Amino acid sequence: MVVVSQNAPEKKLASPSLKPFLGNIPKERFREENRIKQVRIEYGDSTMDIEVPDSAVVSPGKTFVDPKPLEDPVEATHRALAEPLGSPPLRDLVGSGSKVVIVFPDRVKGGFHATSHRRVTIPLLVEELTAAGVDEQDIKLICAIGLHRKNRLDEFEAYLGHEIIERFGEERLVNQDPEDPEGIVKLGQTDQGDLVEVNRDVVEADLTIVLGHTMGNPYGGYSGGYKTATTGLTTWRSIRCHHTPSTLHRADFVPASAHSHFRGQLTKIGETIEGAMKAPFFTIDAVLDRGCRQLGVFAGNTREVEKAGWSAAAEWMQVGLEGEKADILVLGMPRSFHYGPGMGSNPVIMLQAIGSSIVRNARALKPGAVVICASVCDGWFNDEWFPAYREVYDLFQQCTTANELESYAEDLCSRPEYIRKFRHDFAYHPFHGLQLMYMGGIALDLTRAIYIAGAKAPGFARGMGCIPTKTFEEAVKQAYRHVGKDPKMMVVPALSKPQVHLRIGD
Repeated sequence: MVVVSQNAPEKKLASPSLKPFLGNIPKERFREENRIKQVRIEYGDSTMDIEVPDSAVVSPGKTFVDPKPLEDPVEATHRALAEPLGSPPLRDLVGSGSKVVIVFPDRVKGGFHATSHRRVTIPLLVEELTAAGVDEQDIKLICAIGLHRKNRLDEFEAYLGHEIIERFGEERLVNQDPEDPEGIVKLGQTDQGDLVEVNRDVVEADLTIVLGHTMGNPYGGYSGGYKTATTGLTTWRSIRCHHTPSTLHRADFVPASAHSHFRGQLTKIGETIEGAMKAPFFTIDAVLDRGCRQLGVFAGNTREVEKAGWSAAAEWMQVGLEGEKADILVLGMPRSFHYGPGMGSNPVIMLQAIGSSIVRNARALKPGAVVICASVCDGWFNDEWFPAYREVYDLFQQCTTANELESYAEDLCSRPEYIRKFRHDFAYHPFHGLQLMYMGGIALDLTRAIYIAGAKAPGFARGMGCIPTKTFEEAVKQAYRHVGKDPKMMVVPALSKPQVHLRIGD
């Protein structure tokens, strides 16, 4: 049993006063002339009520309308499999004696509900494959964890369902293990010089089917497509080639874009893997809304699925508004979200989440915007799940920029204790902590200041290059030194839910 929090739930902070906005103006007159609104944002294990100018953009809010999910995701998946894009149907790709691998995303994203993409699609695939003559014993399920923690059997059951667990057991339902030398094949380099090391089963199978989720993502614009395999089935040395300052800190990485150098690297790696396979990947991506419900399902050739999925996703998650770009980005950060318990109190991941928000929303922010993030920042790293992150934090204290952490990668990622915990104790890989710091470095590079409102252990905020304040009110007051007393604000109240990519102006 995993303890979600070793700290008592945070008490909700009282709403800050209007003092930062008032100056010497009477409160009643200020409210009438300037119109203040109250917004509830996430904060640790509870919430924080803040007051912002009525002109502040709240995302999500009235900025967009959630799209209507598919009424029947099972039927939509059936149709996608029957009419694949740029590929023959499955029945023409396999037959008696075929060895098939089905790759699926881990617990981090995708939903746990009964009609989630993984839960719907895997049984349909098994049905299609066996109807084509494939022996069910020749089908293997691989969870594409990348450098995330391995998923426990009860976690698999929570999002795949009991029947799949019963049918496949622990021998044919496995986690990718990038530290297993027998389970990895080295394929050399792409023509861009990126190392390619990948799961052996994927290369040796007669067909590898990849399930993915197409959602807005700060890394390369969207998840899904080649990203599922190239980050989920490879090693830290391969992932290091693109989750690194030389790629993440390029000008074309911000704002989030599917046309960046980063995305091109993923494509080249994916194509290199396919060059060693018996057949190209057969990809099945679902475009998801913020509740992880399917908006569309596309199957077939990976490049064709990417085009269709990205186009469909852009219709709802690329939101354009009129008006002025924001001087201040306000973020509400819970203690626990997609990476797991303690994500919002672990200072390394806290800064990564801020960097991700800047990448997502850069088209709506003025250059050098100020960030105010409500985070408990109490120094709970959750060493059980994130054992290397405390050392990553300590190493950062010896650096002038996040880029310098690259010099520690080989040593950190070869530590037997960290690798043992990753392989056998359901912990994150040590390189995951480093690559999150590189995203955090984007936050430090592209902002004038980052204020951590409500920080309980202020030293950890300072250690990440941020400025701790006791209240949101105090953070706003200090932000005036950078942006003046009539700032344009954008508020993202809940980082626990997927964000849209907001654009203001051209």
